[in-house]
Amino acid sequence: MITVTEATATAGALKRLSDEGVSIWLDDLSRRRIESGGLAGLVATRNVVGVTTNPSIFQAAIGSGVGYEEQLADLAVRGVTVDEAVRMMTTADVRSAADVLRPVYEASGGRDGRVSIEVDPRLAHDTAATVAEARQLAWLVDRPNVMIKIPATKAGLPAITEVIGAGISVNVTLIFSLERYREVTAAYLAGLEKARAAGLGLSAIHSVASFFVSRVDSEIDKRLTLLGTDEALALKGRAALANARLAYEAYEQVFDGERWQALESAGANRQRPLWASTGVKDPAYKDTLYVDELVAPGTVNTMPEATLNAVADHGDVRGDTVTGGYDRARADLAAVERLGIAYDEVVRQLEDEGVAKFEVAWQDLLDAVTKSLNSKGVDAE
Repeated sequence: MITVTEATATAGALKRLSDEGVSIWLDDLSRRRIESGGLAGLVATRNVVGVTTNPSIFQAAIGSGVGYEEQLADLAVRGVTVDEAVRMMTTADVRSAADVLRPVYEASGGRDGRVSIEVDPRLAHDTAATVAEARQLAWLVDRPNVMIKIPATKAGLPAITEVIGAGISVNVTLIFSLERYREVTAAYLAGLEKARAAGLGLSAIHSVASFFVSRVDSEIDKRLTLLGTDEALALKGRAALANARLAYEAYEQVFDGERWQALESAGANRQRPLWASTGVKDPAYKDTLYVDELVAPGTVNTMPEATLNAVADHGDVRGDTVTGGYDRARADLAAVERLGIAYDEVVRQLEDEGVAKFEVAWQDLLDAVTKSLNSKGVDAE
């Protein structure tokens, strides 16, 4: 638990971040965090106003078994399938977290206080199944402040439109490229138009577009290191920020257009950019790099707890660090391209790897739960 004294000492950078229009969300969830009061403590003392989850987070939480023993025993007695068991446990955690964040949701008019849960990653290339799963998850969690995460694959784009069109709030995940980001915003606008045509109120529908950051540097830096020239090494640590900043430029353009203005006049909410994968993976970089350098109004930064603590301790929040940097961002990406590192190939690889990693994490979770159910004398199918 965080004490009041600790909160007073560390709140400065986090408060400044919030004051700049950045919503701080926690990229982690577990039953232990909820039941111990740890999540409520972060909301109360560290400006946390949302929670994101993903298959890897649930694999780490539920795979440990801690806090899930009683529910696992009940599920085993009922003889449920492993898929049903996992869904019952993950939606229970998201429901409880949503209750913790409900006051934030109400105070922000639905903008924050959100908890995200992802569709089964094995459905990433199946539009119809993704839509059906999203509807089911929204029904199972049954909280107005839930967001359903849908990957930004080609099959995910029409699913985003259908789910938004049904009035369900969506967190679009695994966005790496500027082209795909624009396709995501178009899918969101199409969904709002569909909802309006169906007579649904647009003000209750919210969305964020999760643009991944650190993985871009990890892949491009690796290629720059292999080149080994002074020019190549000087570009390390610059591509991810450039990519994110240009995504924000696209956000400003999309949400200043006539198509958007017609929806805004009907009560629609902007789809905010969410900076994801903001934990620094290269120890040579400052551990708050992807927070300090991505401050812009109307954004979300979802952080693992280690990054949240680092920002609280020594974050350098000095105002907007995005909107003045578009020309430099374009120059940085162009310099990488000139060295023979193809942007389109990199972002396509990262999307494929992102889906695959979540599929592996989900399978590991299924395997761990299967083992737990079997240990209680029940065959999980």
